[in-house]
Amino acid sequence: METLIVYTDGACSGNPGPGGWAYVVAGDAGPSASGGEKNTTNNRMELIAVIRALEYACGSGAPVEVRTDSQYVKNGITAWIGNWKRNGWKTASKEPVKNRELWIELDALAERTKARLTWVEGHAGEEYNERCDELARAEIAKLRA
Repeated sequence: METLIVYTDGACSGNPGPGGWAYVVAGDAGPSASGGEKNTTNNRMELIAVIRALEYACGSGAPVEVRTDSQYVKNGITAWIGNWKRNGWKTASKEPVKNRELWIELDALAERTKARLTWVEGHAGEEYNERCDELARAEIAKLRA
């Protein structure tokens, strides 16, 4: 079965401030979705974008690769989360992990879908990453209107 490749992005105007998230499935007619929140952070929007993408992917049955331009999300789910769980959801500096509820949701979805997360450079001309950015920023514009 062919791998489902999904790009994600989150954006925020002010941090915190109005924010938007989006995902785009790679391909000629790949579906997309987006949304936003009136008062949020960039990191929350990045996490929600990946969560929504994996919720979509759950129904496909295909292997999933999520391509994100967020080092925070990529490193969090591939390198840091094991230690956070072992340390009672505390960071290496003994502070509570921010966005814990989203990390728990993302961890469960990543496990369920066996998703692989990879980092892509943002604002570097990657077609689907740029499309995600446009969709996320459009959500911010809607919130400001």
